[in-house]
Amino acid sequence: MDYKLIWSPQAIEDVDAIAEYIARDSLVYAESTVERIIQSPEKLCQFPKLGRVVPEKNHDSIRELFVFQYRIIYEIQKSEIHILAIVHGKRLIDDLL
Repeated sequence: MDYKLIWSPQAIEDVDAIAEYIARDSLVYAESTVERIIQSPEKLCQFPKLGRVVPEKNHDSIRELFVFQYRIIYEIQKSEIHILAIVHGKRLIDDLL
């Protein structure tokens, strides 16, 4: 069964902010980073538990994938994958979710 991928408004804002920040130094690197961030969750449609459980939450349905130093935080809900946020690996997420 393929899961439906749903991006939250917060996750979209996060991607935009990441692109804007990286573009200050390199437009090319910003584009390639955003492309990887957008494409990486696609594989979750077939393999929803591919990412690891988010240590701060310790709940099997809240997981993360890594793209470079960014954490793609997602939640598995029935037949949907909800992309919740994209955060830098050094940022604490306790107050985000």
